[in-house]
Amino acid sequence: MVSGSMVICICGMAGSGKSTVAKRLAEKYGFDYYSGGNALKALAVKKGYKPCERGWWESEEGMRFLEKRKEDPRFDEKIDKKLLKLARQGRIILDSWTMPWLFKGGFNIWLETSPEKRAQRIAKRDGISVREAVKALESKEKKTKEIYKKLYGFNLGEDFKPFHLILATDNLNEKEVFHVLCMVIDENILKSSESH
Repeated sequence: MVSGSMVICICGMAGSGKSTVAKRLAEKYGFDYYSGGNALKALAVKKGYKPCERGWWESEEGMRFLEKRKEDPRFDEKIDKKLLKLARQGRIILDSWTMPWLFKGGFNIWLETSPEKRAQRIAKRDGISVREAVKALESKEKKTKEIYKKLYGFNLGEDFKPFHLILATDNLNEKEVFHVLCMVIDENILKSSESH
């Protein structure tokens, strides 16, 4: 993998910290950053769904859009087509649930975080109770998994075949996760691309 075509995909369930660390890594290495979730949300807003500042995917509007996506695969197909195009250009960090399966040639990282820890983070982020966060995450994740199973045949959060690294993050803070991933990128990705 030459550095010009380098693609890193950060994956993990909601509340695992994937977006935060993906943005920081893109900034550090001078890569572009693109979020599949943000692109889907922008598409939803364009279609008339109401935006909200925090926790859109766990909101009523986000849940309604999830239902719509279950019925109509075109939303996901459109975004994934765009992500694939960006991936082929290289030098990008993708925050995406689908690219580890759809794009061959990237370095795929899964952030493994317990449901309890993720619910705590979502509750803090969105100003809701942990109980509400657990309920919202369970509902959202069940629907999301159904969408990808039907569309692409993989089990999100259960199938780890495309991943080069699985990092358990429960006992790591944001800074430590970033530090570990920088070491992995420096040692395994940048060095191997220099030696080719």
